[in-house]
Amino acid sequence: MRHLGLVLTSALLLASSAPLAAEVRWREINDQPAAWYAGDEARTIAASIRQYQTESGGWPKNHDMTQPPSAEFLAETAYDHRAPTIDNSATYTEIRFLARVASASGDEGNRAAVRRGLDYLLAAQYANGGWPQYFPLIPGYYTHITFNDDATVGVLDLLRDVAAGQAPFAWVDAKLRARAAAAVEKGIACILRCQIVVAGKRTVWCAQHDEITFEPVPARAYEHVSLSGSESIGIVRFLMGLDHPSPEVTAAIEGAIAWFELAKLTGIRLETPPASNLPHGHDRVVVADPAAPPLWARFYEIGTNRPIFGGRDTVIRYSLAEIEPERRGGYRWYLDEPAQLLARDYPRWLKKQAKGVAKP
Repeated sequence: MRHLGLVLTSALLLASSAPLAAEVRWREINDQPAAWYAGDEARTIAASIRQYQTESGGWPKNHDMTQPPSAEFLAETAYDHRAPTIDNSATYTEIRFLARVASASGDEGNRAAVRRGLDYLLAAQYANGGWPQYFPLIPGYYTHITFNDDATVGVLDLLRDVAAGQAPFAWVDAKLRARAAAAVEKGIACILRCQIVVAGKRTVWCAQHDEITFEPVPARAYEHVSLSGSESIGIVRFLMGLDHPSPEVTAAIEGAIAWFELAKLTGIRLETPPASNLPHGHDRVVVADPAAPPLWARFYEIGTNRPIFGGRDTVIRYSLAEIEPERRGGYRWYLDEPAQLLARDYPRWLKKQAKGVAKP
């Protein structure tokens, strides 16, 4: 087993035997009223979250940390079960929550955990500004600069708040804030470097890019080199949130917006009919519908802008119907979020830039 420096002290192991009765769901821990973070439930959840923090300062993914670690968790040896990561919103979610509790209570234990978490994120950043999926590094596609599932954007949003001393990070010392600010600048430069240019025009980003060459690269068998209609949304929104955007940032936004307009898919609708005989209990089917609102594919072929799909056989296909039912029903191949980016976010950004307002 690759322990990757994970250590839980014996005291924390003993604490794990006392389950919590949390009323707030894990996905909602950073969406509560401000007063809640000063209460008993928030402090209890914070104590649980600290038990999951690894020796390196990060957190593993895919765990309901409103409950302390179980004996089964502690016995698990799968490499991605206890390894610290920024995948699936891990680490930056825990840091933000603990910072809120620390701001409300002044508890030094939570502040110390936040500092360790921030140190982890800063240590994990490549010199070129990108972040790998796991740190310490795990061989494979995990070492690539990862935009997948908004991992890098989630980290940058957090560090931008830290650098600005925004709530809940007003108590963070000036030295750590300066380090966060420098990391954000490096991260922005990395985003600009990774933006894919086709026929001289800026487009969008792949879900992951090579950590040395910045070129788009594949990940899992069904995640091919592509233009991402999904991850690129978060990147554009992050760039729109920058104060005093440089000409380079403005060009990146404009290029991405133009691509989203070009990549719009009309006249189709995605249905999810129940199918008890299939692995996920449903199928996914694309049907013609001239009245349907626009959709975007998750992946587009670079150079042709054709939507691409894939199964576990690593073969690129051009129709959702051609991939196996397990992947067809178990992955999100189409989305509609770019419609809001085009209809709401971009016009707001344009209007505020015209007025000279720094931040949308």
